[in-house]
Amino acid sequence: MAGSRGSAMGAVEPPSRPANAWWPWLKRIAAWLFFAIVIFLIVRQARTIDWSDVLDSVRAIPLPMLLAALLLAIGSHALYSTYDLLGRRMTGHKLATGTVMGVTFISYAFNLNLGSLVGGVAFRYRLYSRLGLDNNTITRVLGFSMLTNWFGYFVVAGAAFCFWPMGLPPDWKIDGGGLRLLGAALLLVGVAYLALCAIAREHTWRIRNQELDTPPLRIALLQLAMSCGNWCLIGGVIWFLLQQQLAYPTVLAVFLVAAVAGVITHVPGGLGVLEAVFIALLSHRVPQEKLLGALLAYRAIYYLLPLIVASLFYVVTELRAKRLRKTAPAPQA
Repeated sequence: MAGSRGSAMGAVEPPSRPANAWWPWLKRIAAWLFFAIVIFLIVRQARTIDWSDVLDSVRAIPLPMLLAALLLAIGSHALYSTYDLLGRRMTGHKLATGTVMGVTFISYAFNLNLGSLVGGVAFRYRLYSRLGLDNNTITRVLGFSMLTNWFGYFVVAGAAFCFWPMGLPPDWKIDGGGLRLLGAALLLVGVAYLALCAIAREHTWRIRNQELDTPPLRIALLQLAMSCGNWCLIGGVIWFLLQQQLAYPTVLAVFLVAAVAGVITHVPGGLGVLEAVFIALLSHRVPQEKLLGALLAYRAIYYLLPLIVASLFYVVTELRAKRLRKTAPAPQA
């Protein structure tokens, strides 16, 4: 027995290298490449901004208006950061509330400045996967957050166009009647979604191998309140920066048009698109330099300041995720 055991022990060879030993290195390279792209995009974004014009525009706005706009911007980012909590409710994952809100805030800030593909999608997948969520859960959370955002948009835009149609430039061929019809159509889409949630509550639909859950009506109503509130807060930021020279529904309606124009053109941060829409629709009522000054201040308050904060949060979140992965118990064989 002893001899046979010794023979067996002598025949033992060192463990062979796993076939997928290249995978950890590939993940490290991909991570550093992701960081490099993010830094490049931030630097490129910063170089497109005339910082002296931004500072001059901010200085030209009375302090009470500036503070009111800043408070609304903080409220909007905080409210948007709760969107993924609804996704947590729908998927049942166990990440803490503060962690989910932090990931959503970081993604939203980068989404505004660098575009939805980098911010809204890449950052969510990066951070949530580092925190332990699988791709299917991340996709469902992301999809539900996008649904919440645009559901509120349809309702707010529908109400603004239907009940408070903006005064268009005199040489435009579209009148208030056309805007009212568009607003009514958008409101009908919102009502149809609520009806679907009431009838097919918590039903799972499969679209291209992806699951889409219909929330119960109470969650849909919460989506409505949160998203409508957020869009209205953003409109309020610009309204205060314009020093209330126009009616709030008018400013909100123009902003909603600009938001869709920015999505259609796929320009990161809507650079130039927001300004072009406001000038086209409001320059006959407000001097162009005042419009541009207010919009530059809006970008500084709503885009750039949150991006700085989100960048710091992102580093902290990455370090926290790395620490959690190191302390997590090893899977048992």
